[in-house]
Amino acid sequence: MSNLETSGDVLIREVAATFGRREIRQDPTWERDFANWLRESNSRDELHTLFGRFRVGESGFDAFMRRALLRAMCRVAGHDLQVGVGVVLKHPETMEFGDCVFIGSQVMIQGRYDGACRFGNHVWIGPQAYFDARQLTLEDYVGWGPGAKVLGSAHTGEPIEDPIITTDLVIQPVVVETGADIGMNASILPGVRIGAHAIVGAGAVVTHDVPEYAIAAGVPARVLRSRREK
Repeated sequence: MSNLETSGDVLIREVAATFGRREIRQDPTWERDFANWLRESNSRDELHTLFGRFRVGESGFDAFMRRALLRAMCRVAGHDLQVGVGVVLKHPETMEFGDCVFIGSQVMIQGRYDGACRFGNHVWIGPQAYFDARQLTLEDYVGWGPGAKVLGSAHTGEPIEDPIITTDLVIQPVVVETGADIGMNASILPGVRIGAHAIVGAGAVVTHDVPEYAIAAGVPARVLRSRREK
């Protein structure tokens, strides 16, 4: 750790990363067996009801049950999963979570019965994020800022005489590649790919692909420069 002093009495501190460098903690076998028992002993609706009982509790037992129930509901869930208070999952049976995934409080992940959603290893999701997860991939070591959002579909608006909400949906895949970082309150629109190790600035609205190592910001977002530039 180092301290960098600026003008006046203001002090800027640089500290070591914690979550990104965290060693994956292997879950005990009994915990994974318990999750498997929950899956085998309860219907999908019953699992959702059980998850609701523990969704907002602050105790360690509540956190344990959220983790176990999410593992029981999802297609795949790895080791060292952390599930915050108030998380909402729609169609978790279509979702996959890697090892060491952190899901912050009040996050909503909106899947679809015929969709596919995958979160890789060492993914950190900040509070109040929203994911249209009908065709979504977050690869490894992705940081997702608080309040950031994914929109994975849009109405065709055709025929124009019909209310837009009644027209068909076009679902387009969204991919965030390894090592990318998405800023607070950013919005990723349908069909966008964020390249590996790219940075999307806070509040940006991303309507087009962002190349790897790029820095993108603004509304709509534009690429400012490459992180490889000196």
